[in-house]
Amino acid sequence: MVDAPGDDHPAAPPIGSGSPVVASLLLSLAVGAYAVSFGVLGVQAGLTTAQTCAMSLLVFTGASQFAAVGVLSSGGSPLAAVGSALLLAARNAVYGVAMSRVLPAGRVRRLVAAQFVIDESTAMALAQHDAHHRQRAFWATGLGIYVCWNVGTLAGALVGNRLGDPAALGLDAAFPAGFVALAVPHLGRPAGRLAGGLGAAAALALSPVLPAGAPILVAALAVLVGLRRNPAGLRSEGPR
Repeated sequence: MVDAPGDDHPAAPPIGSGSPVVASLLLSLAVGAYAVSFGVLGVQAGLTTAQTCAMSLLVFTGASQFAAVGVLSSGGSPLAAVGSALLLAARNAVYGVAMSRVLPAGRVRRLVAAQFVIDESTAMALAQHDAHHRQRAFWATGLGIYVCWNVGTLAGALVGNRLGDPAALGLDAAFPAGFVALAVPHLGRPAGRLAGGLGAAAALALSPVLPAGAPILVAALAVLVGLRRNPAGLRSEGPR
């Protein structure tokens, strides 16, 4: 584990070229480009441009947003969409525990910071070796991705209204491809392999017998199983 702020160890230079801000900016731009596909899929799933953008502004967690849109696209109910999104978002509570000594003091400041506790901001912050650079990395990544994610969502939603069948453009593959990209880095840890295996088995077993959207809701419970097996398994490796 990366030494926590305040530990009696000499401060080492942060990981990277000297400033986490540059790496955070590059990461934010990449995530913003990915957000375009969410905007397109959101309106193609039946959401309005305003609803799609509101989801990015208020929810701001890519995996949960893609899960909700995927359930709606497959004909699932809004309740199933919300349920699967909430289960996937549960991991952010564990991130909050790991980030408790990094986030600013004070209830109001922590409440604001909580909106930006995501995979990338947590990983970038914990990759630094002193408190100052951890805070800089957290805010630079969280704010940068928030802006780029919402700009990308808006661009995709506006374009999506003018497209035909998303399957003809291959956009229907963005949802499962996005989940593969999110899951693969976690397979390097035992808890990740357990959660992935249980989720895949549940989805395959239940797809023939449950209505659309329900299998992914049940499969998302594997995330909670993985967190239970390794609740403190946050290290300084990549975010996803």
